[in-house]
Amino acid sequence: MPLKRILPVILAALLVVVLSLWWTFGEGSKHAYMVAAANPYASDAGAEILKEGGSAVDAAIAIQAVLTLVEPESSGLAGGAFMLHWTAANNKVEAYDGRETAPAGATPGMFLDAQGKPLSIRDAVLSGRSVGTPGVIRLLWLAHQQHGVLPWADLFQPAIKLATDGFKVSPKLAEAIKRDPVLSTMPVVQDYFFTKDANGNRVPLEAGAVLKNPELAETLKIIAEKGPDGFYAGPVAQKIVDTVAHAPALPGTLSLADLAGYQAKEREPICRAYRDYRICTMPPPTSGGITTLQILGILENFDMGQIDPMSLVAVHFVAEAEKLAYADRAKFIGDPDAVHVPVDAMLEATYLRKRASLIDPSLSMGHAAPGEINDKRADAYGLNEDVSRPSTSHFAIYDPKGNALSMTTSVEGPFGSHLMAGGMILNNQLTDFSFVPEQNGAPVANAVAPGKRPMSAMDPVIVFDKQGDFFAAVGSPGGSRIIGYVTETLIALLDWHMDMQTAVALPRFLDRNMTLEIEQGTALEKLTPQLTQLGHTVTPVELKSGLHGIRLTAQGLDGGADPRRDGTVVGGLR
Repeated sequence: MPLKRILPVILAALLVVVLSLWWTFGEGSKHAYMVAAANPYASDAGAEILKEGGSAVDAAIAIQAVLTLVEPESSGLAGGAFMLHWTAANNKVEAYDGRETAPAGATPGMFLDAQGKPLSIRDAVLSGRSVGTPGVIRLLWLAHQQHGVLPWADLFQPAIKLATDGFKVSPKLAEAIKRDPVLSTMPVVQDYFFTKDANGNRVPLEAGAVLKNPELAETLKIIAEKGPDGFYAGPVAQKIVDTVAHAPALPGTLSLADLAGYQAKEREPICRAYRDYRICTMPPPTSGGITTLQILGILENFDMGQIDPMSLVAVHFVAEAEKLAYADRAKFIGDPDAVHVPVDAMLEATYLRKRASLIDPSLSMGHAAPGEINDKRADAYGLNEDVSRPSTSHFAIYDPKGNALSMTTSVEGPFGSHLMAGGMILNNQLTDFSFVPEQNGAPVANAVAPGKRPMSAMDPVIVFDKQGDFFAAVGSPGGSRIIGYVTETLIALLDWHMDMQTAVALPRFLDRNMTLEIEQGTALEKLTPQLTQLGHTVTPVELKSGLHGIRLTAQGLDGGADPRRDGTVVGGLR
């Protein structure tokens, strides 16, 4: 055969070989990864871990360690967290509970004054009594034992370097320092977050100032070397206990035994269908998952996809569904290890249809009452009094192997209890308990008890499509408003088919069975006259969500970072 006829065949064969080698060993064999977190330092640290071959859990550890340093007003290793993890290889969702626990010395009336009246939220928060046994480290260790790839110690190096060399204070942190009315008067934190001017007056740190935390660097080195024992025993644990015991007001009872005995828990996630999707969330002691699934279960009785996004009708229906779900939340949810939580009854389809029938398209129901569920054991509960604060942080991760992670983490606050030990802000999560242990003689499901975990609103979510493949991971900070933020975003993604960035940036609205809160300064405020006509009591509010999420599409990964915070999305190929 003439060479000129053979040459094209040879060249074509060579091209096939080259393309095959490229796909196997080059760019074509690489897999996408993505991180969406609340601070650029944290996003970069997580992305670097994934680039080095780490798993989603490895990246989560690096992110949380960095957030402890750069976003101390929101989360930290001396706080608590909830994590959902999706393992692509075995099609499994796992739920990890790192919620704080009340110390052995806690009492039902610990947040009541001498007259039996509830303490003010300020007095309760700014005390040693508000500090629960931290759970983040045990949660991260448990998840790393099952899904870690890189060595535990390596994952703390980015945070150690930043704490040693310094980081630039973010606009959000600077604003939080400036707005806090008592931070400058509290021991330790006043020296850390403030400088002094020429006259000796305390001046809050400005955005862009370089801040170092050598004490945190030492704490991180100990944890990196010794694992959880470096936190729950030894000098770090002693510093935490001493700080709580010597709090300026109302010392707490947190002890070395409380720390040593803490255990993170792997729980069964709650998964339910919504339209063509399957939504998996955290179970109690957080109320976020159940309440979000209740709202969506109620709204499934209406064709939300045919309602214009963010319209009067959309806001009305979502707000009414939220009222009903928040009413149930106040009565039925607590720590499942201490009280009976009627999860299945609250999510039963017939019950949710009955709740949906209470929604009048032309008139608000006003204040909603808890429903009559098919579980008599829960009927005797009194109503929880919610005083949770709008702080916390959320991040989402998708690793090169297709595993996904959604984690919400918090010290409550902002700035938790305003106490600091080992370079870390100590949480005030025990103020998530009901201050009143009973209502009209009926015990409150979320009352304080030794070893008990307070009800949370944290709401990490992972969504799957109708083929059962990963579709999205999302969550938010925001106290009890978290549930409304996450639910609105899920509706935007699943009913209105928005991309992740558009969904997390939407104007926020929600009704926690109090008033209809509308994000001030947004187009939603224009709906106020019409919503008022429908019977809603409308309150314009600064709604500081911090939604972060990742979505998988046919075109690739799609991430979103809430513009209300300093977060970023970082992705790449490995």
